[in-house]
Amino acid sequence: MKIGVLALQGAFIEHINMLKSLGVEAVEVRLPEQLDGLDGLIIPGGESTTIGKLARRFGLMEPLRAFAESKPVWGTCAGMIFLAKEITSGTAGKDQPLLGMMDIEVARNAFGRQVDSFETDLDVLVFTNGDKRPFPAVFIRAPKLLAAKGDAHVIAQLPDGTAVAAQQGHWLVTSFHPELTGDSRFHEYFLSVIAQEKEQSQ
Repeated sequence: MKIGVLALQGAFIEHINMLKSLGVEAVEVRLPEQLDGLDGLIIPGGESTTIGKLARRFGLMEPLRAFAESKPVWGTCAGMIFLAKEITSGTAGKDQPLLGMMDIEVARNAFGRQVDSFETDLDVLVFTNGDKRPFPAVFIRAPKLLAAKGDAHVIAQLPDGTAVAAQQGHWLVTSFHPELTGDSRFHEYFLSVIAQEKEQSQ
């Protein structure tokens, strides 16, 4: 299995390191041709407008959409915004390039500024391996998942009911940063989605 991490800006190294710790080949993606031969892609946290503008500058927008049509993609934090069909952000982000793949509505920076970052334990519905430990989620200037529509469904919520992770087929999004914890379960789950997709396509 070979997984790419979009490496235009943000916390891509942490994802690379987490994947390598699981024994998976992980590569940095900055150009369209680097998508060739990948089984899945992670779009990391960072500054969503910057990631979008750089993706457009390097001719990645259409290749990323084409890749996502047939291969699993996981967006964390800014990556969640980038994958969304709809964002709510007032005047900020009006020129935000979006892949617009997932039927989700997202609010940028909805949890506040950097100083409002926090950690909390989450129950994640898709962890079905018998491990019931809560997942230690790290929120940094995090977006909020306002709605999951169509085939998209929520897979994790805060105790107050706020949705913070969703899945739609082979697409996955999280408001938080699983790569900044020592817990690899979200990465393992993404790998299981990829494995299932490969099996179905054979």
